[in-house]
Amino acid sequence: MPRWVLRLIMAVLVLPGLSHAQSRAGGDASLLEMREAFRRNNTTQLANLLPALRGHALEPLAIYWDMKARLETASAGDIRAAMDRMPGTYWEDRLRNDWLLLLGRARNWADFSTELPRFRMNDDRQVSCYALMIDAASGRMPPELAAERVRTLWHAQREADDGCATAAQSLLSSGHLKPEAAWQRARLAMDANRPRVASQAVGLIDPDWAAMVDTVAKDPTKYLDEKITAIRPRTKELVTLAIIRLASSDPAAAALEMDRTRWKAQLTTEERSWVWGVIGKRSAQKLETQALAYFVNGEDRHMHDDHLEWKARAGMRAGAWGHVRDAIAAMSAPHQNLPDWIYWKARALQALKLPDATTANAQARVLLESIASERGFYEQLALEDLGRQITTPAAPAPLSADEITAAQRNPGLRRALIAMRLGLRSEGVREWNYTTSLHDAGGLGERDLLAAAALACEAELWDRCINTSLRTPAAQDHAQRFPTPHRSAVVTRSREIGLDPAYVYGLIRQESRFVTDARSGVGASGLMQVMPATARWTARKIGLTDFRPAQITERDTNILIGTAYLKLALDDFEGSLPMAAAAYNAGPGRPRNWRNGPALPGEIWAENIPFEETRDYVKRVLANTTSYAALLTGQPQSLRTRLGTVGPRVSDEATINKDLP
Repeated sequence: MPRWVLRLIMAVLVLPGLSHAQSRAGGDASLLEMREAFRRNNTTQLANLLPALRGHALEPLAIYWDMKARLETASAGDIRAAMDRMPGTYWEDRLRNDWLLLLGRARNWADFSTELPRFRMNDDRQVSCYALMIDAASGRMPPELAAERVRTLWHAQREADDGCATAAQSLLSSGHLKPEAAWQRARLAMDANRPRVASQAVGLIDPDWAAMVDTVAKDPTKYLDEKITAIRPRTKELVTLAIIRLASSDPAAAALEMDRTRWKAQLTTEERSWVWGVIGKRSAQKLETQALAYFVNGEDRHMHDDHLEWKARAGMRAGAWGHVRDAIAAMSAPHQNLPDWIYWKARALQALKLPDATTANAQARVLLESIASERGFYEQLALEDLGRQITTPAAPAPLSADEITAAQRNPGLRRALIAMRLGLRSEGVREWNYTTSLHDAGGLGERDLLAAAALACEAELWDRCINTSLRTPAAQDHAQRFPTPHRSAVVTRSREIGLDPAYVYGLIRQESRFVTDARSGVGASGLMQVMPATARWTARKIGLTDFRPAQITERDTNILIGTAYLKLALDDFEGSLPMAAAAYNAGPGRPRNWRNGPALPGEIWAENIPFEETRDYVKRVLANTTSYAALLTGQPQSLRTRLGTVGPRVSDEATINKDLP
């Protein structure tokens, strides 16, 4: 049995008030049978098994499975009775969330309104949209305010839904939500390659136009070339969608379309600016030098935050810091207040060398001071820009016996631990997250979070340990945030092949949060999330002749192969930590292309990585590495030194390891 399972069992068994008999007596097997019955939607078997869970710590989960499987046919009385049997639990509120969505789709506003005040999580956009629509209709909220809130929620939804679409339809009909909100929803969807979402949004204005949106999405060039297009109804809005669609694959062709006289005459300043924002973004994501030239054809005030982010990135890459400053200034207030853009605003002020340099530098210093800490990538860069080094912050005061006992006795945390012991990791994680974040308004307090994190650390549930500790608003316990499990294996193997153990730990923390049996949606496995084909290639490369695919989830084999691949990538990229991290996440071919162009400071290169996932990954791995180095060595560290400079390869092309997968 794996050591972490033994530790978890012990953590569960020592919880006050929970005996071994209570957690294991007969009910465990029945619960696991119920999980399989739930997956098969076997309502009869669920009902037959439910009595065996009476009194079990995870009875609320069993009640949820039983009722969820028959939610569409159950009476309101039966649903409320089920919730009454598990008061205060995650599963009660999860069932309420499911029921509220069902009630909204059924337009049962009486039961919806009765149940809504009891919904504690209150984090479902569709439920919120239904509620805002009801508040506007009943006069509890000014309809103009409800419309603005619905617009924000609707635009944030990735998929076509019922809740926000229904609320939008109602407010469009009343005139409180303007048609421009639907067209903007369609623009965002078309840019994100979600034509179904775009069709739904436009269909709310006029169902007959939805089919035309589908036509635009299938072949934007053909639509734009048709002579009849210019005289069709809603031409300018549909042309806007067509050019947005075209820009996703060919920003240069989209720019040529924008220069055509008939579109210049028809499109408004706002529409032209939005489209130029999309064209500029797509060009910037291709790292093209003309990206800024596209952006300047539009007005910043009409561009979306996403466009402005890419304008700022293109400005950094070109050394055009005035564009960086202006793009950030045009962002929405919440966006400007993110650490990323506070940092880059400060850098722009420093780089511009304005006439009143003293004032500009003072403003930059104030901005840097506002975010400087060891907490993350930009916070660490801010520390260094202020002339300070990155160290391990002082640990918070030790937890008291009462604080530890309170965490051990917390019913939600106890249920989560038991669920994970039984192999119900997904269910356990949801229960844990609800307990720490959503059960009470604002979540657990700082000391309670530290105690919950300590409970997870003791059970070697490193993902819960890290993520729970990261929620503390002031205290930073780096022993919790940056744990070092498997220390002997990681450090020994890293040093054997010339890797910095801090870099390996920084990568594992981002890849798997130290969950040894982690498996991604694309098939990557284990601590270092190695893909099957990469594992086979690396095993052959290092002479591991008896390697079998099933071994990749074994801790030592995963570390052996993962570190070997990381070292091969690092050597291929001439020791560049950010490029090797990008290669580990996105494959080596992409960073080989991304390095071409001007030589850039590593932080600017990382900010311009076209893929959001890889961009975030590289920044997190490098910040993790710096924090781990401070923790492991006890010495001050530099993130900027690790970032270095990234530019075209200086060595001979023949040195590239073209076989590297």
